[in-house]
Amino acid sequence: MQVVEIRHLPGLIGETVRIYGWLYNSRSSGKLRFLILRDGSGYVQGVVFRPGVADRVWEDAAGVTQESSLWVEGVVRGDQRAPGGVELQISDLGIVSLCPEYPITPKEHGVDFLLNHRHLWLRSRRQHAIMRVRNELLFAIRDFFYRRDYVCIDSPILTPAACEGTSTLFETDYFGEKAYLSQSGQLYLEPAVAAHGKVYCFGPTFRAEKSKTRRHLTEFWMVEPEVAWMRFDGLCQLAEEFVSELVARVLDRCQQEFEWLERDTSPLEAAAQRPYPRLDYADAVAKLQSKGYPVQFGDDFGGDEETALADESGRPLMITRYPAAIKAFYMEPDPLDPTRALAVDMIAPDGYGEIIGGSERIGSYELLERRIQEHGLPRHAFEWYLDVRKYGGFPHSGFGMGIERVVAWLCGLSHLREAIPYPRLLNRLYP
Repeated sequence: MQVVEIRHLPGLIGETVRIYGWLYNSRSSGKLRFLILRDGSGYVQGVVFRPGVADRVWEDAAGVTQESSLWVEGVVRGDQRAPGGVELQISDLGIVSLCPEYPITPKEHGVDFLLNHRHLWLRSRRQHAIMRVRNELLFAIRDFFYRRDYVCIDSPILTPAACEGTSTLFETDYFGEKAYLSQSGQLYLEPAVAAHGKVYCFGPTFRAEKSKTRRHLTEFWMVEPEVAWMRFDGLCQLAEEFVSELVARVLDRCQQEFEWLERDTSPLEAAAQRPYPRLDYADAVAKLQSKGYPVQFGDDFGGDEETALADESGRPLMITRYPAAIKAFYMEPDPLDPTRALAVDMIAPDGYGEIIGGSERIGSYELLERRIQEHGLPRHAFEWYLDVRKYGGFPHSGFGMGIERVVAWLCGLSHLREAIPYPRLLNRLYP
């Protein structure tokens, strides 16, 4: 018997096959039983016709419960009314494990209940679709950099110091010394970019922000490229090219998932096109003031302000040249105005906020040394970082992109907790 995955069934019409999977749903109508099966690759409707099967098969089809694991055999039939254009005329089936009453039913469940059962909630069609979109995004990211000859550098998760201040760090004991969970792999990429020219890291990062907003997780994934000799304008171009290509690829390869999510993809189609609008920070402040927002030059933008700016065009907005005082210590000053940094934030529309933050990095040993001191950072913890400038300093730039915010934007999610398999929130460390 040919064992196949559901995703291959459209190419096997007329063939007799076996499928292993789980019962997603079922219903009966007289002498017919309809079993919706899933196997991880897709969904298919199996039809059991009473006169055409043995009594055991009919009874098992009647007794199998939601999420029971089973195998079915039958002939693949073309049916344009069915998902995927095929259904399975079942001739035999076997129950591998009969499931007791499944906790997650078609009725409405509260968020806490679903998060407490996240290990089971992942099986639902909506969560399945979200994880498929995330999976495509992850591979698209690696492919983007691989095709451009970037080298993947794995940055450490345990670090001796912060890269952006210590107020949002998770501290842990490291054999009698203080260590922190990484906020970013960037600092460890910069030495590697001197070795390889174009590098990126891709891994989990941690922020101990006591935030309960829909935009925050305490553990999330971030991709961070770093490029030697790239100046600020090149960085903005790279970020724009990166996001537009990712959006175009996911749109092309996740059409079924977007249908399951009932996601209107027309805004994403606009985001797949370049160029993106750009706005100088000073102009952004002026625009917000004209809209009635009480923001002053030197303020950082909150979620409401970002949304008001980004939603004008319906595409990601790139805000540039922020005041240096509200940005990280390693950012290169604007040569035309040293009080401002060569920094860029890319803001997704529809309230999804910042998805990219980047800058040109300080190339001068003396200036970086002074900035470390001004920010009150421990000099001894950054000696190795200063060495990158001391031994053959060079201009370079990079950015970080938060995966979950991009997944939430692509899928039209209301909260980041659905954009990661097991969300870690302010009051949640289970399962």
